[in-house]
Amino acid sequence: MAQSDTQPGPVRRFEASEWRKIIARYTGGDAVRSFRQFFVTLVLLGVVLYAAHWLMVGPYPWTAFLMFPLIVGMLTRTFIIMHDCTHGSFLPWPKANDTVGFITGVLTFTPFAQWRREHAIHHASAGDLDHRGYGDITTLTVGEYEKLTPWGKFKYRAYRSPFVLFGIGPMHLLVLQRFKLNGPATAAKQQWNIWMTNLAIAGLTAVFVLLAGWKSVFLIYYPAMYLAGSFGIWLFYVQHQFEEAYWERGEQWDYASAAITGSSYLRLPAWMNWFTGHIGLHHVHHLGPKIPNYRLKRAHEENPIFEAAPVLTFKTAWRTLRLTLWDEANKRMIGFREYRRMQRLATQQGV
Repeated sequence: MAQSDTQPGPVRRFEASEWRKIIARYTGGDAVRSFRQFFVTLVLLGVVLYAAHWLMVGPYPWTAFLMFPLIVGMLTRTFIIMHDCTHGSFLPWPKANDTVGFITGVLTFTPFAQWRREHAIHHASAGDLDHRGYGDITTLTVGEYEKLTPWGKFKYRAYRSPFVLFGIGPMHLLVLQRFKLNGPATAAKQQWNIWMTNLAIAGLTAVFVLLAGWKSVFLIYYPAMYLAGSFGIWLFYVQHQFEEAYWERGEQWDYASAAITGSSYLRLPAWMNWFTGHIGLHHVHHLGPKIPNYRLKRAHEENPIFEAAPVLTFKTAWRTLRLTLWDEANKRMIGFREYRRMQRLATQQGV
């Protein structure tokens, strides 16, 4: 295999003394601010759902679908609150975090305790080639891809296609999260939480059907949840899958470097930052997961250490969808088209 002309640069390592004090200044939830965010979010979610229901039963039911962007936005914001609760960063009290996390988890079809464990594994191994695991977009190195059978290569290409990732992927939220097998992220406690979440979702669905009718539930809420899942997968994808991403073998892997240079700074319009809880500042979140969403922006702006994060915009982020393989020799993500070009070049050179 021929190597590309791009040579990997040195990977910066961040000293613990350089970043631990920074993170400590922003860690911990503000009870008043968090409760206000929680209640405002749930009230607004209820308002947009009611507006869509009102339009659905009106003379022009198709106008209900015009509410989908707002519903998706509010579901995304609800999920961000649950996400903060998984890190214990939303409220100062663990039991309160668990309660709010369970409620927002039910509203977003996510078993809180199980997802918390799965997400913790992601934070502990993001960017580690020897510990790729739960909660990640499966990423193979060029060498690993070359060792696959033709059928294996076909399956990987299919999996990395936008249709599968963002079209079929949301079904993981709606269906597959209802049934999780025992494993590193799912023990007895997590299994119990999964079934309690399923029971709560079933009960909530029944109440909504009685109050609003099946059309409002299955033609508005469930499709909006599917779209929110697709948007969430896209957010997660672009925040870890970009050309200058960070991947290292276990002995070379560094937590801070993986957080700051292996998570993108996704610059979104201000209105999108509100709906997404500034999760575009993913490099700040990965370095300090106990920083609540409403302090991420201030932490980023006040500390030059975060300037090392790769920057994406809403426009340039879409270009990352072509990147599918990690070129370990040159430390960058490449796409299947570039991989084939490298193969042809290697053949011509007799490598």
